[in-house]
Amino acid sequence: MSADAEKRSAARAAARHVQSGMRLGLGTGSTAAHFLDALAERCRDEGLQCVGVPTSQATEAQAHRLGLSLTTLDACPELDLTVDGADQIGPGLSLIKGGGAALLREKLVWEASARRIVIADSAKRVDQLGAFPLPVEVVAFGHLTTAARIGQVLHDLGYATAPALRLGKDGEAVRTDSGHLIYDLALLAITDEHRLALSLKAITGVVDHGLFLGLADLALIGTPSGVETRSA
Repeated sequence: MSADAEKRSAARAAARHVQSGMRLGLGTGSTAAHFLDALAERCRDEGLQCVGVPTSQATEAQAHRLGLSLTTLDACPELDLTVDGADQIGPGLSLIKGGGAALLREKLVWEASARRIVIADSAKRVDQLGAFPLPVEVVAFGHLTTAARIGQVLHDLGYATAPALRLGKDGEAVRTDSGHLIYDLALLAITDEHRLALSLKAITGVVDHGLFLGLADLALIGTPSGVETRSA
């Protein structure tokens, strides 16, 4: 089974957790896109009624194309369920997210939700977070100074790496939907994710980071033998 097929099976399993009347957080990325397709299919075929808060402009555009009802986090600050993908799923459903540069909006929506389901293909399961570079979203003003501060924190915590500004295919710095920049941290192995999370968030200029700790309630992981379920 291909990775995309695994993503699709996990997404369809997550769509079955949606009940009519729910207020949903709609994630960003290739796996979340499959969830939107499956959700729209249920709405069309079963008359399911729900409203969603998109975590990115890309998700919003797809949801509009599919005819899904949307709202904003300000208009709907308490959500029933968020379904989203992840770049890595570690022990205890600790996550690295942000490969799609939507981590800030995703975290805001996740934290507003009563229940969170992460969906992924089997390659995203890991025994230790870190092989996927950890994204850190920073304000554009003075970002080189912020990057230097991030580098010092990493050095103090024993990581032998420096922040790398994420560039697009055009060679320009990637901008998030909120106008921020992304620095990626090639840590290889994160030894104390909670300490790292607190240290990064304490840096002036850092908006947020891609460590999602203690947030996911359930993981649905597509595998060649079916969808694996993991609880926090």
